[in-house]
Amino acid sequence: MIACDLGSNTLRAVQMDCNRLERVREFERIVKTAEGIETDGCISEAAQQRVINAINACREEFDFSEGYKAVATAAIRFARNGREVLERIAAQTGVIFEVIDGEQEAEYTRAGVENRMQKLGYDTESYVLLDLGGGSSEVILRNKEKTFSKSFPVGIVTMVEKYGLDRLEEGISQMREEIGKFAQTLNFKPAVFIGASGTPTTIAAFCQGMDYVHYDYRKVNGFRLTLLQMEEALERLLALPGSERERWVGVGRDDLIIAGVKILMEIVRSFGFEEILVIDDGLREGVAITECKKRLS
Repeated sequence: MIACDLGSNTLRAVQMDCNRLERVREFERIVKTAEGIETDGCISEAAQQRVINAINACREEFDFSEGYKAVATAAIRFARNGREVLERIAAQTGVIFEVIDGEQEAEYTRAGVENRMQKLGYDTESYVLLDLGGGSSEVILRNKEKTFSKSFPVGIVTMVEKYGLDRLEEGISQMREEIGKFAQTLNFKPAVFIGASGTPTTIAAFCQGMDYVHYDYRKVNGFRLTLLQMEEALERLLALPGSERERWVGVGRDDLIIAGVKILMEIVRSFGFEEILVIDDGLREGVAITECKKRLS
């Protein structure tokens, strides 16, 4: 089963073995879909072309004729020209994307994360899960049999576009207040805080000496990342020349990762945690797992 996730910053695809619910291969390309949204509410021409090029490159590695499900998230959801963009993508690549809302996005992410947690031997009865995206962020809370989620219009790409790195603290301050109020409404303390998106996985890899080209999700899954390690990683990245920084975090991602670490630390503190459990699996894996289960039922 092939699942494709068009996010606000990245196009990610995975081929899943439905019997083992395990990855066979994966694909990732930085596309910055949300570029331009903060300016005029539309996805730019350049971003559209990057997405189309990435999808066509993905189709060279995956056989979509065997069945696929492709979903699009916040950037397409919020863009004034979102529908036109998807029509153009379909016409030029043959891949049809379904726009999902924040609740659906959270549910798919939860499915992907819980599958990986179970494989790693972790309990899935109590946690807070953060999917820090490019255009929005989803917080999922699990307390025994009850699960609920909330989507926040806080994304790394849109925040950097709106504030830049110089005024980022202004945006973080507003985010801190909104998410902090939500965290204070909890009547229980989750057992673990899970980070399942590009920022925590990239920093977890950096802390283990893996650059972007040599990223290995198997070494990232289950990594315990502390606030102190995040702070130290941020200081080290900021001290590097731009080209060297991109070697570690990916071309065109350095500003986003730096902003993402600052945002991540504030959210972790809002929930009263000092460390997070990093899980690489997320939305795309959850989509594939959900479709696999439909096929096998």
